[in-house]
Amino acid sequence: MAGGSTAKVSLLVDSSSTGGALSTVRVTLGRSADGARPHRHQRSAEMFYVLDGAVKVLSGTDILRAEQGDLIVVPPQMPHAFAADHGKSADLLIVITPGVERFEYFRQLTRIARGEEPPEACARFRSSTILIC
Repeated sequence: MAGGSTAKVSLLVDSSSTGGALSTVRVTLGRSADGARPHRHQRSAEMFYVLDGAVKVLSGTDILRAEQGDLIVVPPQMPHAFAADHGKSADLLIVITPGVERFEYFRQLTRIARGEEPPEACARFRSSTILIC
């Protein structure tokens, strides 16, 4: 969607800590930074709450723009992606319900980003919950 800068992801609560009810992450995106490539969740909805800044969210074929205080919910099976709006930064609270285990997934992405493992290594996370890495 966008390009450039940095992204920081902080796992706040994983699915295993909520009995599967939800998982929550905080994502801080630098100016024009990408958040996530297009993907979808088979059974889970994903909620994006903008704490600060501005974000663009691809939801299906629509690109939605949200600013501080705005909320976007993407239903299960809907392809989606997100990035900071052009020239802007963003701070997001993301809730996925029912929850999806994210801890090992984020560790895997870090290893791939560092070149410690090939991109194909994320294929094991392509399950009934996350379809595109």
